[in-house]
Amino acid sequence: MSTGTPHVSASGFDLSAPSAAERQRLEASLTQEEREVLLLHGTEAPFCGGLLNQKSAGVYGCRLCGLPLFRSLAKFESGTGWPSFFEPFDPAHVKLVEDLSYGMRRVETRCARCDSHQGHVFPDGPPPTRLRYCINSVSLTFTADGEPLPDLLGRGPPEGVSI
Repeated sequence: MSTGTPHVSASGFDLSAPSAAERQRLEASLTQEEREVLLLHGTEAPFCGGLLNQKSAGVYGCRLCGLPLFRSLAKFESGTGWPSFFEPFDPAHVKLVEDLSYGMRRVETRCARCDSHQGHVFPDGPPPTRLRYCINSVSLTFTADGEPLPDLLGRGPPEGVSI
């Protein structure tokens, strides 16, 4: 926000964009594949992502800024070759953007805090939402239940939020 006032999600996370210096520091830690997906809106090859077969309980967060994006309870096997979720951690954490690339009409998903590309959402998922958030593994980090979430921007976890 241009006012400098932090924008906070219903789950208590600061959604203010990283400063230019913070963004530069975060981007410097990316691998070439992460850079291609997160910054250049690429897609990793199907059935190759490191989090595709992750079955543990926990939270999937943005690889660039650490914002929690999905809970393991919302993950399902879609058969598409990418981790799939039927709902976000908090609806305010996932930004939806119309994507008309490659002659298709799709809805791109981006991290609401740092605007990094995550994947796409499709209307062919399971109940209760009937949505399938199809996300690149390299755009995510996984934090097991009971472990502290990454605090890549030094903003601290929201008070009273347990993961």
